[in-house]
Amino acid sequence: MSDKKPRISFEYFPPKTDAGRERLLTETTTALNAINPAFFSVTYGAGGSTHDSTQGLVTAVKAAGIEVAPHLSFGSDSEATIEQLLAFYQEKGISRLVALRGDVPSGMGGFGQMAHANELVKFVRAKTGDHFYIEVAAYPEVHPQALSYNSDIHFLKGKFDAGANSAITQYFFNVESYFYFLDQCAAIGIDKPIHAGIMPIINFTNLARFSRICGAEIPRWICQRIESYGDDKDSVVKFGIEVVTQLCQTLLDSGAPGIHFYTMNQVEPVREICNNLGL
Repeated sequence: MSDKKPRISFEYFPPKTDAGRERLLTETTTALNAINPAFFSVTYGAGGSTHDSTQGLVTAVKAAGIEVAPHLSFGSDSEATIEQLLAFYQEKGISRLVALRGDVPSGMGGFGQMAHANELVKFVRAKTGDHFYIEVAAYPEVHPQALSYNSDIHFLKGKFDAGANSAITQYFFNVESYFYFLDQCAAIGIDKPIHAGIMPIINFTNLARFSRICGAEIPRWICQRIESYGDDKDSVVKFGIEVVTQLCQTLLDSGAPGIHFYTMNQVEPVREICNNLGL
C-alpha cells in the first residue's frame, strides 16, 4: 500500500421530500463527514430532472463548510443553462464538478446541445478555465453502450485530453477488472488518477436489477451466498459488509488512489466498512 493517504469520497442523490433532505443534511452528512472525506458529490437527474434540488443540496453542504462536487450533465439542458449553472457554482465557491454524459429523459429523443462527456468537459474549461477540478466517469467492465473495450478506454482518454483531472469508476465487485483496466489505460498514455467506485450491498434486489442495466457484474459466488440467506436480512447485511471491506482492502493494498462510495444516502454500512479499513 502506498504511503500516500487514499482519497475517500461519498455520493448522494437529492431526496424527494423536505424531511429526507433535512435528515440527509443533519444526520447523514454529519456522520459521514466525521470520516473526513475529500468531498461529497451530489447527483443530477436525467436531463436535469433534479436541477433545483441538486443546486439546493450542494449549496447547503457547502454552506456547512464541507467540500462538495455537484454532478453536471447536459441531457436536455441547453448550453446557456449549463453556463448559468457554472456561474452559480463559481459564485457559491464550489471548486469541484463531476462531469457526465448523463441521460436524456424518456420522450426527449436526441434533444441536447452536446452528445458526449468530453464535449461537456471542453465546454466547462472554455467557460471557466481552471476554476473547477473535474471528475469524469470510467467503466472497468465497459460502458453498456460502448462499441468495444478499446473504444471505451480511448473515449476516457478523450475526456482527459479535454481537461478532466481524474475519474471515478462505475462500481464493480471484480477487483481484477479494475487493475486490468488501469493497465490498459496506462498503455495508451492515461496518467491521471482513476478512483474506484464502490457500491455497498444494502438492498440486493435493487442492486442486482441496477447492475443488469449498467453492466456491472456481480460474481456468481456472491449471488449464491446471498440467496442462501433467504429472508435473513441481518446475515445479508453482515456478509455484504465483509465482502465490500475485503474488496476495498485489496484495492488500497494494491495501490488504488482512492475509493468513492455510492452511499445511497445511508450512513450504514458505509461507516462500518470505513471503520473496518481504519479510515
